[in-house]
Amino acid sequence: MTAETPVLDTLADLTAASLEHDSLSPRELMLVRTAALISVDAPPASYLANAGLAADSGLTADDVQGVMIGVAPVVGTAKVVSAGGKIFRALGLAIAVSEADGQGDVD
Repeated sequence: MTAETPVLDTLADLTAASLEHDSLSPRELMLVRTAALISVDAPPASYLANAGLAADSGLTADDVQGVMIGVAPVVGTAKVVSAGGKIFRALGLAIAVSEADGQGDVD
């Protein structure tokens, strides 16, 4: 853990531990995490923090839309609409950071 980013380092450690100890496939785990983020009305930064793992696991935009549709009757339409906007903002932030780092387009 570095002294510069202790909170981010701790979150990364928690994520790594959950991947190591979970019986779900990485894709299934990211579907569950996406549903959980929607259910707690997570901020854009939370979606951004999971974006790399989601992409690495093969999660698609269609998968995220499917999760949103699936959880809507349970968490309510307001949280699903809120999540859509936050996911969109997180994607925009990811693209801006990528471009600033000279990495080009984010897929």
